[in-house]
Amino acid sequence: MKKGLSALRMAFLFLKTTYNWMKVFKKLIKQVGKQVEHKKGEFPLSAAGNFLDIKPYLREIKLKREAVPSFDQYPFCVPAIKHLDRLSFHPDVTFIVGENGSGKSTLLEAIAQLLRYNPEGGNKNINFSTRQTHSDLYQYLQIVKGIKTASDGFFLRAESFYNVATYIDEVQYAHSYGGKSLHEQSHGESFLSLLTHRFKGNGLYLLDEPEAALSPSRQLSALVLIHQLVKKDSQFIIATHSPIIMAYPRARIYRLSDDEIREVVYTETEHYQVTKDFLSQREKMMEILMGEE
Repeated sequence: MKKGLSALRMAFLFLKTTYNWMKVFKKLIKQVGKQVEHKKGEFPLSAAGNFLDIKPYLREIKLKREAVPSFDQYPFCVPAIKHLDRLSFHPDVTFIVGENGSGKSTLLEAIAQLLRYNPEGGNKNINFSTRQTHSDLYQYLQIVKGIKTASDGFFLRAESFYNVATYIDEVQYAHSYGGKSLHEQSHGESFLSLLTHRFKGNGLYLLDEPEAALSPSRQLSALVLIHQLVKKDSQFIIATHSPIIMAYPRARIYRLSDDEIREVVYTETEHYQVTKDFLSQREKMMEILMGEE
C-alpha cells in the first residue's frame, strides 16, 4: 500500500514539475519573440512574435529547376519564373508586384493549383472550366506548408470573376456571399461582398489584382477587411498594382523584374514612387508627358 502511495506521489510531482516547466518555456518563447530583431526577410511564425502561433499556412514555394525542360519556353521564359528559386511568405500578407507581363498572375495561378483551388478562381469546391489556358507550372513547384492547414481559402482572380459569379448562381451558393447574386451587384460591390461574407477567417487567400474593380475609397475599405481577416488568423498572398493596397503595414513585398526577384520595402516600389511624384508635381509631369515646354 505504501509503495502504491509513493508511486502516485512521485507521478503527481512529475506532472506538476512538467506543467510548471511548460509554463516557463511558453513565457520564455514569447519573450524571445518580442526581443529578437528581425532583418528584412526574416520573421517569426506570426507578426505578433509568438513562435507557437499557427501561421503561416504556406511557408514557401520552390522551383524544381533541375526538372524544367527549357527556360526558353513558356511559362519558364517569363521573368518571374526564370529567376525563381524559392519564395518565402509572410505569416500575414505578402505582395507580388511588377510590370505587366512580369509573371505575377502566372505565379499566383500555379500556387492556386498546388493548393487545389480552381485556377480560374474560387476554392476547392468550385469546379468549372471555361477554357484551358492555365500553364503546367504548378507541376514544377514544391510547396512547404506550415504547422496547421487553413480551414478556409479562395483564389480571387479579377479577370475571370464574372465566370465564378455565374457558377455560384448556377449552383445556388449565393447565401454564402451575402444572400444576393454577385451579378446583381456592381463589380466593386461583389468584390467587397466576397471579402465580407465569403472569407470566414483562418484562411489562406490568394488575390490577383483585387483593385481592378475598386475605387480608391473602396480599396481603403478592402484594406480594413483584409486586416480584420488577418486578425482572425488569415494569410494573404496578393498580386497588385495598387499603391494603396500594397501599403498594408509590415507586409512582405516581392518586386518582379526582367533581371531578378527582389524583396523591397514599400517606398522602393515603382508604384509608390511614380504616384508620389505625379501627385506632388502634377502640372510639371503633365507638361513633360504632353510634350509642352
